[in-house]
Amino acid sequence: MQTIQRLLIAILSLSMLSAQQQTPPQPPQDEAPPTFKSTSNLVIVNVTVKEKSGKMNEGLKKEDFIILEDGKPQTIAVFDLEKLGNDALPTIEPEPKVLKTRDKTETAKTETPAKDPNPAQVRHQDKRLLAMFFDFSTMQPAEQIRAKDAALKFIRTQMTGSDLVSILTYSNRIRVLEEFTDDRQRLIDTINAFRVGESSEMAESTVNTDDADDNGGFSADDTEFNIFNTDRKLSALESAAKRLAMYPEKKALIYFSSGISKNGNDNQSQINATINAAVRSNVSFWPIDARGLVASAPAGDASTASPRGTAVFTGGSQKSQRDQFNGQQETLFTLAADTGGKVMLDNNDLALGIKQAQESTTSYYLIGYYSTNVDLNGKYRRIKVQLKNDLKASLDYRNGYYAGKEFKKFTASDKERQLEEALALGDPVTDLPLAIEVDYFRAGKGQYIVPISVKIPGSFIELARKGVKGTTEMDYIGQVFDAQGKLAGGVRDGIKVTLSDADAQALVKKSLQYDATLMLPPGNFKLKFLARENQTGKMGTYETKFRVPDLNQVSTSARLSSVVWSSQREPLSASAGAAEKDKKVLAANPLVKEGSKLIPSISKVFRRDQKLYVYFEVYDPGVDPDRRLPNVAATLALYRGKTKVYESQPVRVMELAAKAHSIPFQMQVALDKMPAGNYTGQVNVIDQTGKKFAFARSPLVLLAN
Repeated sequence: MQTIQRLLIAILSLSMLSAQQQTPPQPPQDEAPPTFKSTSNLVIVNVTVKEKSGKMNEGLKKEDFIILEDGKPQTIAVFDLEKLGNDALPTIEPEPKVLKTRDKTETAKTETPAKDPNPAQVRHQDKRLLAMFFDFSTMQPAEQIRAKDAALKFIRTQMTGSDLVSILTYSNRIRVLEEFTDDRQRLIDTINAFRVGESSEMAESTVNTDDADDNGGFSADDTEFNIFNTDRKLSALESAAKRLAMYPEKKALIYFSSGISKNGNDNQSQINATINAAVRSNVSFWPIDARGLVASAPAGDASTASPRGTAVFTGGSQKSQRDQFNGQQETLFTLAADTGGKVMLDNNDLALGIKQAQESTTSYYLIGYYSTNVDLNGKYRRIKVQLKNDLKASLDYRNGYYAGKEFKKFTASDKERQLEEALALGDPVTDLPLAIEVDYFRAGKGQYIVPISVKIPGSFIELARKGVKGTTEMDYIGQVFDAQGKLAGGVRDGIKVTLSDADAQALVKKSLQYDATLMLPPGNFKLKFLARENQTGKMGTYETKFRVPDLNQVSTSARLSSVVWSSQREPLSASAGAAEKDKKVLAANPLVKEGSKLIPSISKVFRRDQKLYVYFEVYDPGVDPDRRLPNVAATLALYRGKTKVYESQPVRVMELAAKAHSIPFQMQVALDKMPAGNYTGQVNVIDQTGKKFAFARSPLVLLAN
């Protein structure tokens, strides 16, 4: 498989916007409508009050509580008592097992995520909310069966009239199979429909082959895979916690898994993000290790291959197994301890873990206040709840939360994380409009230079003033996937933009253009690209499919590169910003010639006071057998409808460029004598020696001055 690498420079340029991209005229300042802004931060605190005897105190009123945030008193705006009962419902006896083949309709039903409830109907008065989260990607088939049986046992024999249960699963993505409901038969049917063994191939073995095999043989290093795999599991938990935030009541998320491996500090940011999301959402994690009580053999059990080397005799193998096992459980312990839950380890009665989560949620007071601190700095805020009138009782509540973050106060790691998450979203962010053009030029056998041009309307860009100049920072991230969905290449650049006072004032009528280049083989690709303006945090996403043809397979016509249509040739020194300035990298870009760069017109919209520049390359032309020289001619024609209104004089080339068997063509035409309107531009290429020809067409728009 060919190696794919990042090839070329990223340059940011100013170019004129089309009429379609220009913002509508703004009303005079004295006629602008007034703007009112208001922010509020409703904080919900669930408080459990127990007397010295351990009995719940359910007779308190709003006036009996004092709430402090960072030592400052807060006004209670929401107050309610959630009275939860503990009387178990009648037992539902399991039905006799009947072997049957499940049809496709039933399978599809269990995999369809449930629709989000109406936010106006998510209040559950006097109800205990238990969310069962089954992480199939960490459990072997036997462990999945054990987790399934534990959930069924709880629903059939231990569920109370105050309980509402939700069911979520994770294999390669998170699925919500059931919203909170007290319909036990429905919950039982959903759990019985689980496909045992689903995603179990992703579960890790408890044997560390790197340590167990010390005889010098090769063993695959899956550290990098595990880093991302762990992050995906934690991210799924974070998503589940955020989804449960719509419910103001206490939520207990029972997490069935076989542990989550940790890789040192690599996963710390995701762990923190998951915990913080749970704390903000009033969610406590109750992890249950589905492996139960494990007695591990030094040489591994019957499910593992026989070990090699001496580690099994020296104790290295056993130590490695135990360290890995403890590391997986430590992550579960951290999730529970930092969110107010409790982890259940080394116990074969998994239903006991669900029962513990149920019993921990007793009657409590739901108290809400609007924080007087409106500063969105992302810092931790401490909460303290007290009782008035010298009332003596034990209070249990969360001790604080992390405030939301305003983009201007994001740290560098926060900004990077936001970009990566936004790129992976199925629902694209479109606050910043983007337009993209992808071109291709042959670089060698099986390799093509692929310039990517991105245009952003200047009217959407916010500038900070530094003296007489306007500045901002732009972040760009993009990924290219091949036809099989594999990552084929990517770009990642941060560029500081500095504009003169005149350019800053004219930015509303212009655009910023970013250019980067990849090296790709022939094939079909998909590009997903995201840009962010760092002054306000606006982001835009663009997705497109493109094809890099294999020109070596073209035999009936002249072999042509992309045709670049442009109205601007700009010195590199005049760029508003650049990611890098490597001369070797610049030299490889076919659009960079003699210190200037041709800026592709993505919108193909031109003005009459501009010049039209056209650039393309012809590959492998026929050559004269005697002089070994080509004879290729090209003309540029403009059509209005079917009428040809212009054709240039032929440009004839009778020599090959230093670049392998290629002829570059550069053409230009003044547009001042052309009437405004819609055109079709056509490049006509005739290889007289090779007796081949080619035509490339593109729609153009010409505006009046």
